[in-house]
Amino acid sequence: MAPHAELAKIGYEIEKLFGRQKSFGSSNNNNPNTSPSATHQNLCQYKFYPAYGSKVVHMHVEDITCNEAASRFIADNRTELHRKGLVGQVGVDVILWLVVACFVVEGNERARPIAGPDIYEGRNVAKDVLAPGEIINNVMSFGAKPDGKFDCTQAFMDAWRATCKSKVQARVLVPLGRFVVSAMYFAGPCTTPGPVTVQVEGTVVATTDISEYVDGEWLMFQDLSGIKLIGGGTFDGQGKDSWSQTENCETDSDSACVRAPSSIFFSRVNNGIIQNIKTLNPKGFHIFVTNCANIRLRLLKLTAPGTSPNTDGIHISHSINVKISKSNIETGDDCVSMIQGVNNVTIKRLKCGPGHGISIGSLGKYQDELEVRGIRVENCTLVGTTNGLRIKSWPEKYSGLATDISYSDITYPSLVKIANVGFINVKGTTISPIAVDLRCSKQFPCENIQLHNIDLKLLGPILPSGARCANVKPVYGGIQMPPACP
Repeated sequence: MAPHAELAKIGYEIEKLFGRQKSFGSSNNNNPNTSPSATHQNLCQYKFYPAYGSKVVHMHVEDITCNEAASRFIADNRTELHRKGLVGQVGVDVILWLVVACFVVEGNERARPIAGPDIYEGRNVAKDVLAPGEIINNVMSFGAKPDGKFDCTQAFMDAWRATCKSKVQARVLVPLGRFVVSAMYFAGPCTTPGPVTVQVEGTVVATTDISEYVDGEWLMFQDLSGIKLIGGGTFDGQGKDSWSQTENCETDSDSACVRAPSSIFFSRVNNGIIQNIKTLNPKGFHIFVTNCANIRLRLLKLTAPGTSPNTDGIHISHSINVKISKSNIETGDDCVSMIQGVNNVTIKRLKCGPGHGISIGSLGKYQDELEVRGIRVENCTLVGTTNGLRIKSWPEKYSGLATDISYSDITYPSLVKIANVGFINVKGTTISPIAVDLRCSKQFPCENIQLHNIDLKLLGPILPSGARCANVKPVYGGIQMPPACP
């Protein structure tokens, strides 16, 4: 079949599946073998390039410009297209490339987003209050079952569509229970007066068949202005079975390296909050933020084994004004990783470990990378990490820039327990104003530390020497100079 006729047939089948014969423009033609001049002339302009597969000749579609109706139809139904059986049929590559081409792929975008007004600035974002008249769309009202077995993808999509397209304030509610969901989009733009809320109280469970994740991620939040993902619930990526197949894109210099699906993917989101949720065992990254502005991530608990590959906690690229705070990340890769195009990121009160620490880079992997600028890491604790604070770059590949970066008040607590130690008959002089300094790990306090007859005098100006103690209760005897810790 000729490429044009092939595309026409696919469009016809899509229209037939969803009963939207006029969704793509001025179609009045039900002939599946027609030229696209009637059925698809207003859908997209495109170019075909042959790419030979193992069974059939697939048509690689590039340089596509889609009209508004086509773009919106694909955005609203892309998961349905996959689930309704198009995958595996002749022409599937055409429609998949069509989807990819109508929506810009993150990896090829070079521009950093422009941050508009931060609508949450100065507001108490920790408090969730229903707006007057706000509609609550419970996924169970759309057919979801909380048994951990039933595929709830369609119900979630329907609940999201009802919420996003509402003319009054609305939210999606995922109640207690376990809800199985495959890859899907939470796509905008939305028509609600204010930010849309997705309130997850139960557990959303990913399917384990990696072939279902044709768009590369699990739960994709895209093209949104104002979104809150809250509720105290859990996103279980069920990644254990896929980790053995994971490609290590950090050490692989091939730009074609394929990442495993991220659990939560924010793309082209302005004014977003991810708050008080948990993610467990993702297939890839826990959270991926790209091409976003004014994003807050707080009160998160992200958990995966220290041996899980490429499971970065929060991965950020091409984004501006990102705030991470009061979170706990235990994972198998970087707790937070920032690559090209990141500007104005603040990380405060983060507990990291196990994991690889907090990283910038690797930089210099691609040509014409955007700089990393304005990173602040403050009051963070790293426990049991393989690394601490890193700025990584590829040797002798491409130029780049990382600038205006500061780290302050970072704690690396010791994991060594000290016990049964005696300091007896210690006499002499010291140049340190703190002559006795006993500071032990908060996680593993020192036990049975004995000081007997300690006589240390400070050299230089006549000033009393001092003692300092933390997470220890020394046992004293005899002379104590300097005086014992209070």
